[in-house]
Amino acid sequence: MPDHQPYVPAAQSPAELTGRALVLGSILGLVFGASNVYLALKIGLTVSASIPIAVLSITIFRAIGRATILENNIVQTTGSAADSVSAGVVFTIPAILLMGYDLDIGRVAVLAMAGGLMGILMMIPLRRALIVKEHGNLPYPEGTACAEVLIAGERGGVHAKTVFQAFGLAFVYKFLMTALKLWQEYPGRVLRWFQGAEVRVEAAPELMGVGYIIGPRIAGYLFAGGCIAYLVLMPAIKLFGAAMTTPMYPATKLISEMSAGEVRAAFVFYIGAGAVATAGIIALVRSLPTIASAFQAGFADLKASRVGQAVAAKLRTDDDLPITVTVFGSLLLALVLAFLPSIGVNLLGGLLIIVFGFFFTTVSSRICGQIGSSANPISGMTIASLIAISLIFLLLGWTQIDDRVRAISIACVIAVAVANGGNTS
Repeated sequence: MPDHQPYVPAAQSPAELTGRALVLGSILGLVFGASNVYLALKIGLTVSASIPIAVLSITIFRAIGRATILENNIVQTTGSAADSVSAGVVFTIPAILLMGYDLDIGRVAVLAMAGGLMGILMMIPLRRALIVKEHGNLPYPEGTACAEVLIAGERGGVHAKTVFQAFGLAFVYKFLMTALKLWQEYPGRVLRWFQGAEVRVEAAPELMGVGYIIGPRIAGYLFAGGCIAYLVLMPAIKLFGAAMTTPMYPATKLISEMSAGEVRAAFVFYIGAGAVATAGIIALVRSLPTIASAFQAGFADLKASRVGQAVAAKLRTDDDLPITVTVFGSLLLALVLAFLPSIGVNLLGGLLIIVFGFFFTTVSSRICGQIGSSANPISGMTIASLIAISLIFLLLGWTQIDDRVRAISIACVIAVAVANGGNTS
C-alpha cells in the first residue's frame, strides 16, 4: 500500500499552534464537555465532539478572520481533549460522592490534569505504531471524517448550518417529549412469557445523534450486544439462579426476586466489563510488535544524538516529542501524584497508573481506530481497571475507606488517560 500523503504537504509549515486556536478550542471544549458530562450521567455513554467542534471552528473563523486548516485542527483537538477529560472524570469521581465524601475540586482538577497529560504522553510513541504503520488496517473513522470536514472547510464548504439545524431539532424533540409528554422517553415491555427478558428503547435525540455518528455497522454491534444482554444473559441468570436460597454477590436479594433491570445492574454489566478487558488483552498482544518498533526507533534516535551521529532531518509530520520526554514525563506525573498528600495515591498507585494507563490507552486507540471514538467503551475499561486495582488492594489488606478513595483516584487518572488517548489519536 502506498504511503499516505497528507493534505498539507509535510514540507510546508503554515500557522498551527496559535493563541486564537487554543482560546477557541478551550471555549468549545467547555461547552461540549458540559454536554458530555450530562450525557454520561444520564445514559453512561459519551460521544466524540471532534466533528461538531471542527464545523463550528471553521464557521467562527470565517466570521472573525480566515484560519489555516492546521489552526482549525488545533481547535478541534483542544476541544475534543477537554471533552474526553470530562468523560474520564464523570465515570469515576461520582463514586467518591456516593461513598459519602465531599467533592474536592482541587482533587478533581489534579487528577484530571494528570490523566489528560498521561494520555497524551502515552499516545506519542503509539501514534507511529497504530496510526502511521497501520494506516490501512485501522481506518479511524471519526478522525477520517473530521479530516474531511476540515478539508471541505478549507476548500469553501460550509456545514455549520446542518449542526445548528440539528441543535434546534433536538431541542424541539426533547421539549415535546419531556415537557409536553407527547410520547414516552423509555418505552418498553417485560416479556412475561420469557422470564428475565425485557425489551426497552430510549427514544432520546442524543442517542439518535450517536447512531448517526457511529453508523449502521457499529450500531449493529451495539444492538447485538443489547440483544445478548437482555434476551440471553438476563433470562439465563434468572433461569439458573431461581433455585438459589441465598443472594449471590454483589446482589443483596435472591435472583428469583430480582427484576430484569436489577439482574443487569448486578451481573450483566460486569460480564461486559470482562469482555472489554479480554478484547483489550488480545488487541494489545496483536499490537506489541508495532509498539516495540516505535520505542526502538525512539531510543535509536536518542542514542544517535548522544554519540554525536547525524540524525536525519525530520519532516513536520514525523517530528514527535523525544522518547525521553514521554517516558520520564509519565514517571514524573506518577511520582507527583504519589507524593501529593492531598491526593494520597502512593507509589504503588503511581505504578498502577503507568501500567494500566499504557495498557488501556493502547486498547482505547485501537478501538477508536476500528469503530470510532464515540463507541469507545471508556466506562468498561475503567471498571476493568478498577476491579484489578481493588483485587491488588484486597491482597495487600488495604480495605479501609481511604483505600477505596485511593482506588477511585487511581481509576480516575487511568480513565482520563484512556479517554484522552483515544479521542486525540
